[in-house]
Amino acid sequence: MERYYQPEIETASQEQIRAWQDERLVKQVKHVWDNVPYYRKKMEEKGLTPDDIKGVDDLHKLPFVTKADLREAYPYGLVAKPLKDCVRIQSTSGTTGKRVVAFYTQHDIDLWEDCCARAIVAAGGTNEDVCQVSYGYGLFTGGPGLNGGSHKVGCLTIPTSSGNTERQIMFIRDLNATILCCTPSYAAYLGESMKEMGLTPDQIPLKAGIFGAEAWSEEMRQDIQNTLGIKAYDIYGLTELSGPGVAFECSAQSGMHINEDHFIAEIIDPDTGEVLPEGSQGELVFTSITKEAFPLLRYRTRDICVLSHEPCPCGRTHVKMTKPRGRTDDMLIIRGVNVFPSQIETVLLNHGYPANYQIIVDRVKSTDTLDVQVEMTPEMFTDNLGEISRRQKELVDGLRSMLGLAAKVTLVAPKSIVRSEGKAVRVIDKRKI
Repeated sequence: MERYYQPEIETASQEQIRAWQDERLVKQVKHVWDNVPYYRKKMEEKGLTPDDIKGVDDLHKLPFVTKADLREAYPYGLVAKPLKDCVRIQSTSGTTGKRVVAFYTQHDIDLWEDCCARAIVAAGGTNEDVCQVSYGYGLFTGGPGLNGGSHKVGCLTIPTSSGNTERQIMFIRDLNATILCCTPSYAAYLGESMKEMGLTPDQIPLKAGIFGAEAWSEEMRQDIQNTLGIKAYDIYGLTELSGPGVAFECSAQSGMHINEDHFIAEIIDPDTGEVLPEGSQGELVFTSITKEAFPLLRYRTRDICVLSHEPCPCGRTHVKMTKPRGRTDDMLIIRGVNVFPSQIETVLLNHGYPANYQIIVDRVKSTDTLDVQVEMTPEMFTDNLGEISRRQKELVDGLRSMLGLAAKVTLVAPKSIVRSEGKAVRVIDKRKI
């Protein structure tokens, strides 16, 4: 029996969802025109006024907003409410350029927590559950978002934050945590650590996990589910839009429902900016229609995915997005070939390797090199050089088949690649491009 946090919204008719979007978009465009000079200038440059936007059908007329705009307008240039009405900031964990700082009114936080509560209930959460939030707290949105959502559902919330794996496992076992929220790479590490302690899935009280903030493959999901004995759910969000909970997976585990009463999604051609028909793969663009303090219109996420309105067995009617299939900006171009880390991960997991690896890209004598360092499991670990050489060749062949180019593969000892408690550092690009 499927449960919903806000059934009247989550199962609303397409007509009702569209009516909310039309009304809220018109109101939001007026709000940013009146309160954000940066936006007003962008609209004026396209010859637009708020009167030109009568509903979702006119959305394509509005200018895009990119991360470059956020950096240019930093820190207060896109804030649409007086600072006395703002109660919090969150910030990206990005490592390049100026950080993105997003602002929230109390109303913004309430709506964001509702979105996260929907995700927890979709993963089977109730007020009987113990929810361990092992995302980072502080400026990163993961911890605060799921923490607030867990409170709204009425779960007993354990705000462990990330790190201190020993303590994480102690609380999971001692407090009988049933829902785990963290990055997928950290969930895999927790599972690996518990396995080493001799714990079997039926000795781990967890029943569900809500994992996001980094790309992960279907193979990695199966791996985590088998090790922890749980059902693993994906969650999607960006600090720029609020944080986790923009979209979330239901029991069908076949894509994430976008909270369309708060966000309008479009798929565009990343090169031309043209809106593509439903079912097309392209870049995901979001417009936030209920945010007060930091409303973004047509924000280019750089995530590549597909949208679908196919009826979902869970009964939710909001559009679904596929798991991002890579990004337009962290896609690697190696010797003219587009390479996504997720493709490499799929090959490794299909060959039975844990999802702990590092991709090192360099340029030697004007030619790109691709070196994939892969951890062996303790069972695979051997000093038989012939066996290691055979395994490496197997992966080289698998990667050539998947990517269409040659990669060097180096098998390394178990636990020799540094573990990440936040987002895993998968790619090191040493090229001076």
